Amino acid sequence: MHSGNWWRFVTFEESNKSKPVLDRALLRRVFQYARPYLGALSIVLVTITLTSLLGLLPPLIYRELIDVVLPSGDLRLLNLLAIGLFAVPLLTGLLGVLQRRYSARAGEGIIYDLRNQMFDHLGRMSMRFFTNTRSGEIVSRFNNDVVGAQSAITGTIPEILTNIVTLASTLIVMLTIEWRLALLSVLVLPLFLLPARRVGLILRKIRRQALDYNAEMSTQITETLTVNGALLMKGFNRLPAEEARFRRVSANVRDIGVRRAEVSQLFFMGLGLVGAVGSALVYWVGGWMVLNDALTVGTIVAFTAYLTRLYGPISSLTNVQVEFVTALVSFERVFEYLDLPIEIQDKPGAMRLERVEGRIRFEDVWFQYQGPLFGDAPAMDAGDANGDEAALPIRHALQALNFEIKPGALTALVGPSGAGKTTITYLLLRLYDPTAGRITLDGIDLRDIALESLAQQFGIVSQETYLFHDTIRANLLYAKADATQAELEAACRAANIHDMIAALPDGYDTLVGERGYRLSGGEKQRLAIARVILKDPRILVLDEATSHLDSQSEMLIQTALESLLRGRTSVVIAHRLSTILAADKILVVEKGRIVEQGTHRELLAHGGLYAALYETQFRDQVAAV
Repeated sequence: MHSGNWWRFVTFEESNKSKPVLDRALLRRVFQYARPYLGALSIVLVTITLTSLLGLLPPLIYRELIDVVLPSGDLRLLNLLAIGLFAVPLLTGLLGVLQRRYSARAGEGIIYDLRNQMFDHLGRMSMRFFTNTRSGEIVSRFNNDVVGAQSAITGTIPEILTNIVTLASTLIVMLTIEWRLALLSVLVLPLFLLPARRVGLILRKIRRQALDYNAEMSTQITETLTVNGALLMKGFNRLPAEEARFRRVSANVRDIGVRRAEVSQLFFMGLGLVGAVGSALVYWVGGWMVLNDALTVGTIVAFTAYLTRLYGPISSLTNVQVEFVTALVSFERVFEYLDLPIEIQDKPGAMRLERVEGRIRFEDVWFQYQGPLFGDAPAMDAGDANGDEAALPIRHALQALNFEIKPGALTALVGPSGAGKTTITYLLLRLYDPTAGRITLDGIDLRDIALESLAQQFGIVSQETYLFHDTIRANLLYAKADATQAELEAACRAANIHDMIAALPDGYDTLVGERGYRLSGGEKQRLAIARVILKDPRILVLDEATSHLDSQSEMLIQTALESLLRGRTSVVIAHRLSTILAADKILVVEKGRIVEQGTHRELLAHGGLYAALYETQFRDQVAAV
């Protein structure tokens, strides 16, 4: 789907202008999710029908009681009718339990399928999606919208069926009892239809706006009430401002909820008044017929009892388009994500690699960051979390890159901030594809290699180490799920972290906390190195970061990196002079171009950008070498 079309599809203003109509294509798509649960839904339909038919019996029992039992004093019939009045709610309750059981099976199954499909789909999205989408918005789609979509099938549809069966059966019985009163009862039906269209449009707008407000609230919660957000908020004393912003957002959620309740209540009040008009007419005409001996008392009592079963379903069915289309808004919002194109995916017949040599070539590679998936914004150069790629409008982040990395060689990327170093590693990992040119691994275009197979060849140590809120063991096993304890310890020893872990009370079963905040920066980095050692990749991509570490942690990490880099093809965004000196090749990046390449001695002798960077960025390290 073209991004522009997608945006027009989801823009709030456009959705507000649309009428609450049932889109057949959308309904067919929704039905695909209900198809696996047709057996359970069929049982629900049968229980609904039986429950509706049982509901017809009490008014007939009342008529028999008034017209036959009381005048004749038939005690035996009285006992049978009393048993019937008890049996009806008992059977109705049992059928309700059965209906709820299978309705829940279908509903929870639909939620399960939708969430799994959306997780699978979003997990395959390119980095562009994640850099341009608020995390709270994603959480809202998984929680609020998926549950709302489920209610369309297991809530609204069974309610429709219940009302149809109840209405049809009640009307048939009423016609058999007294056809003139039955026709009089349905004369008010046109009045039920008058408010439905206007209210449906209003409630559709309110529903979508409510979902947007909830997503905005979820976003603020996930951004501020996490470790990083809390540190930032407290460090800059922004808690009062965040509290005020949250009050505004939560006030929007509150106000839209009140507005929805008011509109719904006014609508149902109007329907109730219409039903009251019909009831008054039936009582008036029926009473006149009883006074003239044209109708028995029991008949009018039974008939008026049926009026509730008639007008209730009519009110609900009048509102069915409102409720169903409103519920379908949630399906629309889920489908908005499911319809997003997967930009980075396998070609048909993509190759699978077993073991690679590690020869990498960039052949006339150009790259430009595109705008967000959600609109037609101008192309921007999005950067990483550390600001390596500045957000500069409408220019290529990388331009005409040509270089080769030999198997087993260490290549260092150096250059000023925003030069394009991180973007080069993104393309190498195929988080993005080149705008032009190609990147090869052992002579094979990366786009011809299966993504799973490609990922197995690479190990990544990023500047900001990410750890799950789980144990040290679980975080290590993320690299190799079947690793033994001996393998874990060997990897950690190589990363100079085993002794620290062994000294902890729970050892490898110690919880690291949210994003690993129970560990120091150096400990997190060494754990990340151990994780990559455990994976044992052929190619390593490393973004060094030592500025925030003490000298002892840096020394331990340096030793761990020597073990990690040995024998591997390595691409390192270098911050350490020792790494640069050890590099087989240095690529000097400036404004998206490779302006110099060679060894340390060659580049220093050239007297260009590298020599200037050496004097400015590494001057404080020179004496230590």
